[in-house]
Amino acid sequence: MITVSNLSLRYGKRLLFDEVNLKFMHGNCYGIIGANGAGKSTFLKILSGDVDANTGTVSISPGERMSVLSQNHFAFDTFPVLQTVMMGNKKLWNVIQEKEALYAKPDFTEQDGIKAGELETHFAEMEGWNAESDAANLLSDLGVKEELHHTLMGELSGKEKVRVLLAQALYGNPDILLLDEPTNDLDVDTISWLENFLADFQNIVIVVSHDRHFLDAVCTHIADIDFSKIMLYTGNYTFWYESSQLALRQRAEQNKKVEDKRKELQSFIERFSANASKSKQATSRKRLLEKLTVDDIQASTRKYPGIIFKADRDCGDQILTVKSLAKSSPEGIPWFSDVSFALDKGDKVAILSKEHRAITAFFEILVGQQQADSGEYLWGSTITKSYLPNENASFFKRDDNMVDWLREFSSDKLETYIRGFLGRMLFSGEEALKKVNVLSGGEKVRCMISRMMLTNANCLILDEPTNHLDLETITAFNNSLKDWKHVALFTSHDHEFVQTIANRIIELTPSGIIDKRTTYDDYIADANIKALREKMWGKVILA
Repeated sequence: MITVSNLSLRYGKRLLFDEVNLKFMHGNCYGIIGANGAGKSTFLKILSGDVDANTGTVSISPGERMSVLSQNHFAFDTFPVLQTVMMGNKKLWNVIQEKEALYAKPDFTEQDGIKAGELETHFAEMEGWNAESDAANLLSDLGVKEELHHTLMGELSGKEKVRVLLAQALYGNPDILLLDEPTNDLDVDTISWLENFLADFQNIVIVVSHDRHFLDAVCTHIADIDFSKIMLYTGNYTFWYESSQLALRQRAEQNKKVEDKRKELQSFIERFSANASKSKQATSRKRLLEKLTVDDIQASTRKYPGIIFKADRDCGDQILTVKSLAKSSPEGIPWFSDVSFALDKGDKVAILSKEHRAITAFFEILVGQQQADSGEYLWGSTITKSYLPNENASFFKRDDNMVDWLREFSSDKLETYIRGFLGRMLFSGEEALKKVNVLSGGEKVRCMISRMMLTNANCLILDEPTNHLDLETITAFNNSLKDWKHVALFTSHDHEFVQTIANRIIELTPSGIIDKRTTYDDYIADANIKALREKMWGKVILA
């Protein structure tokens, strides 16, 4: 168990946490949520001891071992992969090191023999004989090939390092597991494995993630950071979000009878409790939800952007025709070839590829920013496009404030009109006068979304639109595109985003495309599609 008592942290004039009191119990997985800058990662660092609070304490039950997903991708560069994983169990690793040092002594004494015997006992108690095989199995489950297990960490790619460091955190069945954005740079199969692993994990998990699908799959509780406090709620992210929105609507309905409100909330709890039976954590989550009372559900104070896309006109019958399009990397490696398809009205297409640069190149070809190696495409005469690029740095090199920056992209130059679009993205008052060249990554994306809303286009092209955004903006963006009636081409690593928006999947491969009218979940689960993907790519797929 972890007990947080009267914890406060202040940076200068900014109060991050104020008199926080919490208990994290075994058998539960806690998702830490909050707006960008609320202190999610800082809170994990306080729990791990890497950051000291101004006041208060964090206490862990005696004898319990904590494991933390390392964010320093260079800390273990001089160590082999297998050893790096085994270092995750520090107590076992220290015993192994002590043993090896003793046995390597040229003047091994009787006292050394007694010490070695004690170490061997500890080694056996911790099942040290299985240490290497357990580490190797974890690495294989996380997609790290066996031939890399004895390679130095410094020789791995960034994505491979992420997997090794995750294996290190999971290694040795820690009593407490702290994970900060564990799904970053993981493919869909590895994320699915991690979801199953954590659903079966019997100890404490505390995780920060912007992946709503992941939070829904693993969390039994949500810890919401708001107004310098942290409130614990039973259920996963979707339950927290929908219940808080329901409570907010009820609070606005002043004339609604108290008993009617109680019945509505109770019905909501019962519905989610029943749905919990479909979850990987079915038994524990259903039991937790059934214990809830309507008084446990509170309205959230969180603000959600108003992302509203409107089209000046409907799409005509001719939208986009692509014929035999092909493109290779600067090194001459084929990214995609023989890309041929036509868009229909209402298509919201998720574009997939193992190589994200291929998708960016494909989008840039369609908007005229790159040339294809071969092939052609034709947009219909009724189509107007709005493009959200993955890289937006070139848009923000000027010294303009946000109002003047956005004014350049608008036919209506009136300041009140411009401020209206910024206000929808929660830039109001003096904040809208901030210089664009000092904005954070999330603020820049919100400005780019404001720019898109100004265009009133009927075709949206979105390259990783959820990057840098907080959960509130991702949720608002997601809801907006679910309601979008026109055409969209997009790619995203956010599972929930793709699953709830796309009605068609197109995967770009070096040997052609796979084009299916289906949902994302059905696409990745379909055995026939999986076999086709393996054939198209020529090897096992990392989606």
